Amino acid sequence: MNQPGYTGGRLRAYLQFLGALIYFFFARSLAFHGAEGLAGDAWFPLAEQAMLAFLLLVGFAALGFWLDRQIRPVSEQGLPRRQGWLREAGLGLATGWGLALVCVLPLMIVGGIAITVFMQTSAWGWLVADAAFFALAALAEEIAYRGYAFQCFVRAVGPVGATLGFAAIYAIVQALAPGSNRTSFIVSLAFSLLLSTAYLRTRALWVSWGLNFGWKASRALVFGLAVSGVSSHSPVVQGDPMGPFWLTGGAFGLDGSWLACGVLLLALPVVFRITRDLDFRYNAPVIVAAGIPVDLDAAARAQHEAAMGAAAPAAPAAPTLVQIETKAGEPGTGNRQ
Repeated sequence: MNQPGYTGGRLRAYLQFLGALIYFFFARSLAFHGAEGLAGDAWFPLAEQAMLAFLLLVGFAALGFWLDRQIRPVSEQGLPRRQGWLREAGLGLATGWGLALVCVLPLMIVGGIAITVFMQTSAWGWLVADAAFFALAALAEEIAYRGYAFQCFVRAVGPVGATLGFAAIYAIVQALAPGSNRTSFIVSLAFSLLLSTAYLRTRALWVSWGLNFGWKASRALVFGLAVSGVSSHSPVVQGDPMGPFWLTGGAFGLDGSWLACGVLLLALPVVFRITRDLDFRYNAPVIVAAGIPVDLDAAARAQHEAAMGAAAPAAPAAPTLVQIETKAGEPGTGNRQ
């Protein structure tokens, strides 16, 4: 979004947003069919997310380079290799883990979670693959919903309109998952608002990527809970929560619970707080000199005279008497003044 050289109007930005959105759905279809032909059932999810992340990154970079003349289109999408980017990702990861823990604790207190642990050696290998799946899935989501298309929409309708619009788009896409309901639709809205806020506060995807990854991977890999209706992500831990539907989300998981909706909304001020320094660093207005020459000495002199008054003119100097003496006896000599 931060493109000093961008000169197009809102209509052009809106058309670019539509083009990027169409490409997103095309990339999803291409990644699905490509992974279906290249990988088996076990590796299909990982291959699909890897292909989708690659297609989105390359495609949006090409659009930014071609349409907006971006010199570093990958960085402009929100992935700059700036100082402290790993710390930003870790900050988001810790926040996502904390939100998941806040949701899991009531489940353990009210109804409990029946946990089964599998200690086979192969299970730990698949655990690494599942962690890579969540990392790639979170990256693909951030590029799709907070990358080039989102930035074009911000230029067209402003940050508030773009945040609300992409929250609706994200919720509609998530509603296509089997088992989704009205509650899961609202949870998706709240989650998208949280992630877009993280991006707008930092002008990068590192915090939102870490938050997205931490929120989903920690529930699946650490507690063995279902994520968006899928409970087979963790080969090591399988968790079966017990309690009321509004608390557990049923078979759909916390993504369909009112508890998660409330926690995500309450996390908005938390994101504002943890990104305070980043917001000041990357959102503070840049002061650019206008190029008007200024005589600093004359300005200082004028300011001094305005405060102290003009100096009085100096008085004329008194006449100076000069006396010339000559030796006595010389002709034409005498004393003169």
